[in-house]
Amino acid sequence: MKSREQQIHEASVRILARTGMKFEHPEAVEILKAHGINVDDEGVARFTEDQLMYWVNKAPHAFKIFARNPEHDITVGGDHLNPAPGYGCPFVLDSEGNRHDAKVTDYVKFAKLYHQQKSFHVNGGIIVQPNDLPVENATLLMFYMAYYYSDKAMLTGTADGEQVKAMMDMAKAAFGGEEEFMKYPRLITLINTVTPLQLTNVMTESLFQFVRNGQPVIIGSLGQAGSTSPMTLAGSIALSNAEILAGIAFTQMVRPGAPVVYGCETTTADMRSGATAIGAPEGAICYNQAGIMADFYGVPSRAGGCLSDAKTVNAQAGMESMLTFLACRQANINFMIHAAGIMDAYASMSYEKLMIDFDVIDFATQYNNRFEINEETIPEDLIDEVGQDGVYLTEDHTFEHCRESLIPDLAVRGTVEDPLHAYENNIQNKIDRMLNSYVRPETDDAIIAKMHEILAARGVDAELVKKIENM
Repeated sequence: MKSREQQIHEASVRILARTGMKFEHPEAVEILKAHGINVDDEGVARFTEDQLMYWVNKAPHAFKIFARNPEHDITVGGDHLNPAPGYGCPFVLDSEGNRHDAKVTDYVKFAKLYHQQKSFHVNGGIIVQPNDLPVENATLLMFYMAYYYSDKAMLTGTADGEQVKAMMDMAKAAFGGEEEFMKYPRLITLINTVTPLQLTNVMTESLFQFVRNGQPVIIGSLGQAGSTSPMTLAGSIALSNAEILAGIAFTQMVRPGAPVVYGCETTTADMRSGATAIGAPEGAICYNQAGIMADFYGVPSRAGGCLSDAKTVNAQAGMESMLTFLACRQANINFMIHAAGIMDAYASMSYEKLMIDFDVIDFATQYNNRFEINEETIPEDLIDEVGQDGVYLTEDHTFEHCRESLIPDLAVRGTVEDPLHAYENNIQNKIDRMLNSYVRPETDDAIIAKMHEILAARGVDAELVKKIENM
C-alpha cells in the first residue's frame, strides 16, 4: 500500500503534468524553456516527473543562516526549529480589540521585543506593514530597521526587483562586500505563490535577486480549502505541494544547489463567510503535513506558527495558538514565520498576544522534551529516606533540579490578590520590562553611512531615517 506522502506526491505530479503552473515573468519562461520544460503561450509550464524531481533533488537538505551576531546563527533543516516574527499585518490590535493602522513605531517596538526574546534567533521581515512608510521603499526601510535594531538572523520582505536590488546592496555593505556576502546565507525571504498554480512577476524578481546572490528563499503556498483550493484537505495539500515543487525546481534552475525551503500555510476557509481560518484544526493538519512532505523530499520546512483568527486577546487566541504551534513542533517545522503575535487571520499583530505566544512556545517546547531516566532522576535512596512522613521541599535533590521545570512569565499560580486582572498585569509588566531593558546592538558607523547613501539614492527622506533611528 502506498504511503500518504507517496499518494500526495503522485497527485501533485499529475497536476503539474496536466494543469501546469503559470509563470508570469518572461525571463522565468525563458529559463524553463531552456531547461526543456514545456511552456505554452500563456506561460503555463508542464513538467514530467523526471524533470521535476531532477531539479528538486538538487536542493540542499539543510543550510545555515549567518547572523550579524554569531550567537544567533541558525541551522534550517534537520530537527532544528527556528521561530520567526509575524509577517505582513497591516493592523495592530490592543487588548480591548481596538485596532489601528500599523506605524513605523509599531515595527520598531515589535523588532525590539523579538530581539529581547531568547527563544527567537530571527528578526525582521514585514513584522507589520507601516502605513507611514513610502510604498516604493517600504521593504528597503524595514530591512534597515531590522538591521539597526537587532543583530539576529534576518528575515526580509519582498518587492520589485529594483527595490530588492537596493536591499541586496545594503546587505553587501553590512556583511563585508559582494564576494563575502555571496559566500554565506545572511538573509531569507518568503516567495509566495498565488493559489491556484501561479507565480507572479514581483515574487519572481525577488527570487532572482535572492537566489543569484546566494541567499535562501522559502517557496510558500497558502491554499484556502473551498476557496482557492479544493474543499478536501487531501486535494488542497496536493495542489499546494504541486506549487511548492514547481517553485523549488525553478529555483534550482536559476542556481543549482540554492538553499530553498518547502513552505506551506494551507488551511481551510470558513464556509459561513469565506474567511481564511488560520487557527482551524484543518489548518493545523496541513501545517503538520507540510513538515512530513518536506521530509519526504529531503528539504527544510516552513509552516504554521502561533496562529489565531481571534479578534481580541481571549481564550480563542490561546487555544488556537497552542494547537497550531504544537502541530508544527511535532512535525519538526524548521522555520516558523508567524511564530508569535499573529491574530485576526494574518490581518493584525498584538503586543499582548506576542507575550502569550512567547509562553506558548516555551510550554510546547518543554512538553516536547523527553525527560531523562537514570539513577539521578529516580532517586531511590532519597525516596526511601523521606519515606511516608517526610517532604522533598528542603532536600538538596530538589534544589539541584528545581530549575528544570518551566517557570512561566505570565501564568497565574498560587494565591493572588486580584485574580481577575493578574494575568493581564503580568503581560503588561513583561512588555514594559523587555522594552525598558532593551539595548541596541552596536553598529559600524561606516556601514550605517553606506546604508544612508543607498537610501538617499532611492529618494528616502533623511528626516525619516533620522526619525527611525531615534525610536
